[in-house]
Amino acid sequence: MKNFKTYLAVGVVGCGMAATLTSCDDLFEPALENNQDLTEMADPTFARGLVDNAFLVLPYDGNSVSDVATDDAVSNDNSNNYKKMAGGTWTSQTNPINQWETRYHAIQYCNLFLENIDRVNWDYSSEALNQMHQDLYRGQALALRGLHMFYLLRAHAGTVNGELMGVPIKTTYEDSKADFNQPRNTFKECIDQIMADFDEALKYLPAKYGDVDAANVPAKYKTLGADDAAYNRAFGNLQRGKIDGEIIAAFKAQVALFAASPAYASANAMSYEQAAKLAADYLKLRGGLNAVDPTGWKWFNNKDFIKNYKFTDPDPVEIVWRGTVGDSHSMESDNYPPSLYGKGRINPTQNLVDAFPTASGYPISEAADYDAKNPYANRDPRLKAYILVNGEPMGVNNDKINTAADNTATLDGLNRELQRSTVTGFYMRKLMRDDVNLNPSSTTDQRHFGARIRTTEILLDYAEAANEAQGPTARVGGADYSAYDVIKAIRARVHEAGWQDPYLESIKNDKDKMRELIRNERRLELCFENHRFWDLRRWKANLTEGAKGVSITTTATGETTYSPIDVEPRKYDDYMIYGPIPYSEVLKYSALQQNDGWK
Repeated sequence: MKNFKTYLAVGVVGCGMAATLTSCDDLFEPALENNQDLTEMADPTFARGLVDNAFLVLPYDGNSVSDVATDDAVSNDNSNNYKKMAGGTWTSQTNPINQWETRYHAIQYCNLFLENIDRVNWDYSSEALNQMHQDLYRGQALALRGLHMFYLLRAHAGTVNGELMGVPIKTTYEDSKADFNQPRNTFKECIDQIMADFDEALKYLPAKYGDVDAANVPAKYKTLGADDAAYNRAFGNLQRGKIDGEIIAAFKAQVALFAASPAYASANAMSYEQAAKLAADYLKLRGGLNAVDPTGWKWFNNKDFIKNYKFTDPDPVEIVWRGTVGDSHSMESDNYPPSLYGKGRINPTQNLVDAFPTASGYPISEAADYDAKNPYANRDPRLKAYILVNGEPMGVNNDKINTAADNTATLDGLNRELQRSTVTGFYMRKLMRDDVNLNPSSTTDQRHFGARIRTTEILLDYAEAANEAQGPTARVGGADYSAYDVIKAIRARVHEAGWQDPYLESIKNDKDKMRELIRNERRLELCFENHRFWDLRRWKANLTEGAKGVSITTTATGETTYSPIDVEPRKYDDYMIYGPIPYSEVLKYSALQQNDGWK
């Protein structure tokens, strides 16, 4: 890793997987000078700038969807780095998921802040406000350090001579005199450090931000003279969107399941029982199974809620931690079909379409109600909510979109125009508003509500961990519900009241079948949210399932035919369940060993 002091004169713009380094004079107030002594931290604005920078570079992909490097989606953009990656160009020098420098820079921001926080004069007006602001930002810095370490570990952990290793742990600020030639810590040591940071952060942060009355000001601040006005200034509604105790609880569940999964289980860092308990601990804060929001599966298009949402409002039940909230049309511009003035970038695969069950809940391979001659009828409602299939309406005028191969009326048909038309026979619908107008003469923005973590993810985390720990119907980790109960609730919420699920009932006592169903529900619920790429790897699942599509044509007699097509191969070697250490780092530092298989 390069001398970090050099990089304190730069920041990271954007929150994508491969952020770009550029000048950060606009991120720090006052602007950093190359010759400024950064250990002089008395100015709270400057100190907050360090924490803010660590927040700004958190991975938040927005329009960048790693699903196009899996069997779930394809990009029609030939310059897409994930597309190239899946096609066989992934190396330790060309790595779209590289997190090394960005995460370590953010960790250094946190370390510098934590080592100097006691020098900061947060608030001269009262001892209570000074202490509350110190606690707020100390907790944020600890939580952020843990998060950046997790993202670093997820991208770069791997086996070295068969032993599962993590990355070098950095908990102190490294100046120009530091020895950067450090060996990797074990995977378990890294998980322990992440959890330690989260637990320490919980000592300083409230479970939820929000205004309180005088009676509910915590005693530790009352003794310092804090009233409700002071507390609300530090921890009230205006802080919503920052990391709080509930968000940390959700991340602990996420990290635990990651560590317990097959690709990492050999390190004995976490068990499935522990992962289930941590997920149950979070869900208890949301009312257990009451956390299953009836409309949570389509939160992105909940127009009434999004329209009236204010940044000081609490997040809905479905959202653990919100992402970007704002008016735009960039998602639609990238992904609407060409007839609606979009670029049609993300194209779901036939593989993913086939994963949606029929309306009866059965997989299409077992369903009596599946009609191969009318394949999009009588299907799980999530199919048409998440994927634009042939003949379905979209856009402000509810235009029917024709994705057929023999469509010559518009550019929406299969492979009609390079890098604009679908290459699979499908377009993405999920995450987009259907009331955005991209017509150049009357373009409109709409408010979008991004999600960093959804409650549905933690519900699925619990279901997976509980099933692996003790089977489908066991109540694990203090929960009063089982994996079966969670999956039943998630599947039922997309149907009318009273819907029955005979398929689920038929497998409720079969751990292996339940595993398949839980993984499939995760695939559907979290599609296009940058989970599939990582899930396949932690499960040690098949990475080389080629992306398929459909060619739809109409015969002279008017019969519509659906012919499967091969769209793109997925060229991964077995060792690619783990990502590489950057080639440049291994060259520089002799103590830093590369993961097995990578050069």
